[in-house]
Amino acid sequence: MSRANVVARAALRRVVEPTAGWLVRHGVHPDAVTVVGTVGSVAGAVVLVPTGHLFVGTLVVWFFVMLDMLDGAMARARGIASPFGGVLDSVCDRIADGALFAAIAWWAAVNDRGLLAALALVSLVAGQVISYTKARAEAAGLRADGGLVERTERLVIGLVGLGLTGLGVPYALDVALWALAVGSVITVGQRMVSVWRSAREQYGAATGHTPDTRATDRSEGST
Repeated sequence: MSRANVVARAALRRVVEPTAGWLVRHGVHPDAVTVVGTVGSVAGAVVLVPTGHLFVGTLVVWFFVMLDMLDGAMARARGIASPFGGVLDSVCDRIADGALFAAIAWWAAVNDRGLLAALALVSLVAGQVISYTKARAEAAGLRADGGLVERTERLVIGLVGLGLTGLGVPYALDVALWALAVGSVITVGQRMVSVWRSAREQYGAATGHTPDTRATDRSEGST
């Protein structure tokens, strides 16, 4: 996780933790917050963005995305670790991210902005690959940490560009999507390098030899 990401999360935690505690005391389940946040952000993206309500859509999506920080804080407040809740949160994150960038691509296509639509789709696919790479690596006991553009950066850059475009700022979304597309592709490469290094370290520690990465089992590469 980048330093800026850590600092931003620390600042938000001062607001999130008391709110999470209040919700837990009133019997709200973290999984319910996860689902409500996802449904709200998806609805705001696919209903408002393609119809040209870019600024309002940005506010709605941002509000519901912020609920993503509440569910984890609520789980900590309850003192109960839920493997299902962790999986649900990750799946819902992917759905919300995909809906946002698909909605941006849809709006761009409707307005004859083909290049912008392509950049949004590149950002969408690369963002999913970034997350999948980390999940697949961790399942194999490897590391795939860090990178130039993580989820928080993707959402902030994308929503800021979208909102400024809704306010009439020229080229705001163009700049944001170019930065995201390039940064996300670079991040995919950074994650793969991290996995490769982790595999070498793990193999070397176990055998004392340098591994031949070509011999790695790829039987699950299509999952």
